[in-house]
Amino acid sequence: MTAGPGRIAVVTEVDVDTGGGPAHGKRVGWVELYFDLVFVFAVGQVAHGIVADPHWMRAATALGLFATLWWTWIGFAVLYNRRGDDSRAADRLFVLAGTIPCGIAATQAHHAFDGHPAVFAAAMAGVRLILAAAHRWPARPGLDQSRISWGYLVSAALFGVSAVVPHTWALWVFALLGEAGFLLLGDRRGRRHRGESRERPSPAAQWRVLLKSPRDPNLAVDSAHLAERFGLFMILLLGELVITVGTAALERPADDVTYWASLIAGLVMAGALWWLYFSSAARIYERLLDLSGGNPSLAYSLYAVGHFFPAFALLLIAAGVNLSLHESPPQAAAWFTTVGLTMYLAGTRVFSVPGRPRWYASVARIAALAATVCLAFLSRVLPAPAVISVIAVWAVLTTVVAAGIRHRTLDGLGDDPVAFLRGIEEERRRRTRPSES
Repeated sequence: MTAGPGRIAVVTEVDVDTGGGPAHGKRVGWVELYFDLVFVFAVGQVAHGIVADPHWMRAATALGLFATLWWTWIGFAVLYNRRGDDSRAADRLFVLAGTIPCGIAATQAHHAFDGHPAVFAAAMAGVRLILAAAHRWPARPGLDQSRISWGYLVSAALFGVSAVVPHTWALWVFALLGEAGFLLLGDRRGRRHRGESRERPSPAAQWRVLLKSPRDPNLAVDSAHLAERFGLFMILLLGELVITVGTAALERPADDVTYWASLIAGLVMAGALWWLYFSSAARIYERLLDLSGGNPSLAYSLYAVGHFFPAFALLLIAAGVNLSLHESPPQAAAWFTTVGLTMYLAGTRVFSVPGRPRWYASVARIAALAATVCLAFLSRVLPAPAVISVIAVWAVLTTVVAAGIRHRTLDGLGDDPVAFLRGIEEERRRRTRPSES
């Protein structure tokens, strides 16, 4: 179940320890920031692959490459979250060693686009061997990560085999699904026992599980560190959009009006996307994870899965803006931008409201997302820089709307999250009681 900042299925009784406020966990290590530089280069190559041949099949290939890089990055983020320490030389060396195969994979991304992914796959196998060794390395007492280590060995074998046999993508899918299963979903509190009902649990029951602290404290994630880690990665992806705008603008003469329009519109759009995430969504995610005591399943829902499409959307937007600022932009340029923006808005739950919204709120949300996609039709009557300007204005308007929707959610979670969730559930019951009678 993927949770969102605005659409919260609530519970009436939650057995959690809210603590005295937000957690103040470890800081992001300097070596992690260095590691991110390599990934900036890698994801930049993926975005460049879309620009080099702007077709939807190319974008689908980029999605697959990004998913592979995404789970690789998450592997190191979770590793350092649970056991990393900048004062330990071994922890720093594992991260630095991981930059080498990741850098090789970045240089080979264009070959993967062209149907020759052997070196890319071999590099991905190598980085998983490093992750397997890192999880086997002695850490603090009571922290047994042998299962994760064996999982990465299997994943490395699948990537290694894919480097020499056809049907590469099928093996990659199996490897990534395995990593998604063992990396963060280690606390099986919600597992069914023999004889129990097979009916799907209600949203209230699902949230009751997600908001409970893990039975094994060693499985808990540091909410402050993880929130900052993903926030920094989103900043780096936004930086790809800023660089795209600046680079395209430098190629225009200074007296060209479209030079200034493109520059301003691109920066306004990037600022709006920043505001949509960091003004409320990032804080709500961290608060919920802190409330759960670092529940790994909630971290999986909010971050590993919940951030995937918004993160890729930023690359798609950057590619679309880049293409739109060419002298002869292709038809796909505007569609990449609007589809990317729609993915970002849907992934960050911009138009969602707390509790169970009325039917017209759901219709309005769907209409707003559909309108975002359809802005690409403006490319038939307007020049590309003008289309980017309109999309930027639309992004600002959605930011204003989202600020109003999320204000009550953020304030409620900040004061007393459990009481806030109970209050929404009681309001939902009052709405449905007349119809039930």
